[in-house]
Amino acid sequence: MATGRVPTTANSPLTAKGDLFTYSTTQARLAVGNNGDTLLADSSTSTGLRYNPQNALVNPVINGGMDIWQRGTSIAGTTTSFSADRWQSYRGVAGSTFSRQTVSDSTNLPNIQYACRVQRDSGNTSTTSIFLWQNFETVNSIPFAGKTITFSFYARCGANYSNTASALNANLYTGTGTDQNGLTSTLTGLVIAISQNATLTTTWQRFTYTATVGSTATQLALGFSFSPIGTAGANDWYEVTGVQIDVGTYTASTAPTFRRSGGTLQGELAACQRYYWQIGTGSSAAYEPAGLIGVFPDTGSFLGPVQAPVAMRSTPTITTTGSWEAKNNGIVLTGASISTTTFYTHFLLNWNCSGATAWRSDNIRNSNSAGALMRFSSEL
Repeated sequence: MATGRVPTTANSPLTAKGDLFTYSTTQARLAVGNNGDTLLADSSTSTGLRYNPQNALVNPVINGGMDIWQRGTSIAGTTTSFSADRWQSYRGVAGSTFSRQTVSDSTNLPNIQYACRVQRDSGNTSTTSIFLWQNFETVNSIPFAGKTITFSFYARCGANYSNTASALNANLYTGTGTDQNGLTSTLTGLVIAISQNATLTTTWQRFTYTATVGSTATQLALGFSFSPIGTAGANDWYEVTGVQIDVGTYTASTAPTFRRSGGTLQGELAACQRYYWQIGTGSSAAYEPAGLIGVFPDTGSFLGPVQAPVAMRSTPTITTTGSWEAKNNGIVLTGASISTTTFYTHFLLNWNCSGATAWRSDNIRNSNSAGALMRFSSEL
């Protein structure tokens, strides 16, 4: 019976604790990885194996699958605004649209339902760049300090995509500040860790770019930019989804399957609502109730408690659209503001009014006003 030949100490390539004995065309040594590393099959290496850091950190890119669009699923890009939740959109001029698209390619883009389309509107002649950006809180950035990371995403373009050489600029910035916005201002201690041009086609592709984050980094920001040329055709757009950051070095074929930052869809919604949520549908529904009850402490103000769906990042600012009123009294409420709190889940809403009866309670509703919304934001 044939028996395997076990290398002796004299002829073994193994030299250290944890080394592995491998074979390709000859016997070889695979040096042990670092504590916590995982062993991966990799046909591109000489041994067919490699160690990779354990990917234990949650994807910091919130809404990387473009699932949540609380502000609406089609947003005109005219100034700095938000389109998909947590994704900041910017173009200094009119003529662009950010919209949610349903993905139908299960071969090249598995297990993802939605994408964000960034489009220069048909016939638009402006060549002003269009940006799609996300900034991470310091608390979510610090875990990546000093680590080698891979930034990955899926993208494709329309038939009339006009960026030079069908390129999409993908960027990853780091900084040493606290909770800054890297799109509207320069991050403190700015380092451009990744700035690459992904060459798009009309078919979905996955792109991966690797960098090492500085050991003192306290901020991460990533995004995409598109600098159009000429006059826009009907399909001058790109789509992007499945955006994530993983610890370790990966290629498009070895990068981990896309995963939501919040795990489930409900978890992703909660992660988004830490930064923004709203009352009202913004539809033309007549006298839509807000679900808020309060009291008139005097003739010129209305106070009502608000409970946020999740703890917000900070005391939010409130902006209102349309008109709102006290239901039973028909008194118009204006100039809403929020009292300061340290809990970020319960707020006292202060409204101005006139002609109220003191110490009468009431509830709030939309004053038969299309597009009436109460927006609560604690975005970076």
